[in-house]
Amino acid sequence: MRVLLVEDEPDLGKAIDRTLKQERYIVDWAQDGKEAWGYLENQWMEYTLAIFDWLLPGLSGLELLRRLRGKNSALPVLMLTAKDRMEDKVAGLDAGADDYLVKPFGMAELLARLRALQRRSPQIQPQQLEVGNLILDCGNRTVFRLDGGGKNQSIFLTNKEFQLLEYFMKHPNQIVATEQIRNQLWDVSADTFSNVVAAQVRLLRRKLESAGCANLIETVHGVGYRMRN
Repeated sequence: MRVLLVEDEPDLGKAIDRTLKQERYIVDWAQDGKEAWGYLENQWMEYTLAIFDWLLPGLSGLELLRRLRGKNSALPVLMLTAKDRMEDKVAGLDAGADDYLVKPFGMAELLARLRALQRRSPQIQPQQLEVGNLILDCGNRTVFRLDGGGKNQSIFLTNKEFQLLEYFMKHPNQIVATEQIRNQLWDVSADTFSNVVAAQVRLLRRKLESAGCANLIETVHGVGYRMRN
């Protein structure tokens, strides 16, 4: 899941960014409103959730919300602010915020509110994905193979391997371009080398093959990859 974080306080931004990545979110962190709008203007559909601070240089979180909703985007947005007056909360919600979190707050509460927004989102994804005898549990962040006897064999993946497999399993039998995978699974600020996707696919294939799930991901030369169902 890809999150746009818009927070200009460096320490708080770093803490949220670190916490989200530990929970296997993919995070693009913008530190002012104009930078954030640069992300949203053309690629808002690539995000699952957004977190906006209210007071930002360039464009305020409130203005970002109004512009986003003006594009008829239903992207779930959590607003962060030190403003705790009722009229401020009403203004934020009326502008299009889906939830409102007053600073200071704990990271556990932030994560719980993001999970709640995902459950309420019209774009909600199923908790489990299945391709062949491979099952990925999105809620528990686990992957296992169902053997012939009905027993589950766990497959241990790194965060990036899990994200890659989840993306493939959400697009079974579809050809997904290498550039599309890179854009979805790596932060826009990440220093990625040209064959990072191919290298990650090789690592994932090895783990799947060692668990008895061979030939699930095929290479479509010159384009990208396809996961066969």
